[in-house]
Amino acid sequence: MRLRLCNCVAMKRTLFMLMAALAATTSLSAQDAAHAGDAKVPQLNESGNIVLAGRSVPYRIHRLPVSSFPDLPEQIADLLNQRGCAIPQTYEAHRPENVVHASLEHAGSSDWAVLCSVRGTVSLLVFFASAPEHPTVLATTPEKLRLQASGGDKPLGFNWGIDPASPKDVQDARSSMGRRPAPPDHDALADSVIDHKTIYHFYTKDQWTLLDMPD
Repeated sequence: MRLRLCNCVAMKRTLFMLMAALAATTSLSAQDAAHAGDAKVPQLNESGNIVLAGRSVPYRIHRLPVSSFPDLPEQIADLLNQRGCAIPQTYEAHRPENVVHASLEHAGSSDWAVLCSVRGTVSLLVFFASAPEHPTVLATTPEKLRLQASGGDKPLGFNWGIDPASPKDVQDARSSMGRRPAPPDHDALADSVIDHKTIYHFYTKDQWTLLDMPD
């Protein structure tokens, strides 16, 4: 489980500046540029500059192909490739991430959640084992709105991460609440912004909700 701290004011300020910077100039690697006209060929590495607070700031986004996640069921991998998905990695990643296997529909189910990047837009997709051909889109956003400082003089990096959250993980995250709600009966999906806040998506009664967590 990722460690996340809440700094909502700073996050809102960063997002505001990034929204103003979507007209950024972008330089792709030679290989990516050669395929820029093909929607089904994902761009794996992207670097460039965006304008923040009146100055040009470099950024870098690293993505992995679907093939980097061999545990994905073949049907789901094929659907992701048909969409032209690449899997964006956070700037703190040390191993392939942002593909989650958990019991998200109900206890004991075998489900998957994936961050899928296509042409500058990232979507959070959930595939239930009961209907893998019909993924749910829980969130979608321009990729450049998910950039933030990654430490020192390094370029801005991608800050969105997803993880499985067991009932115990959820209750541990609620430890500071005076009266904790009853633990969920199956896994939730932790949706995090590095060094800011984690929210927990939970599927119950045929719909997705957000679990009550400490402020």
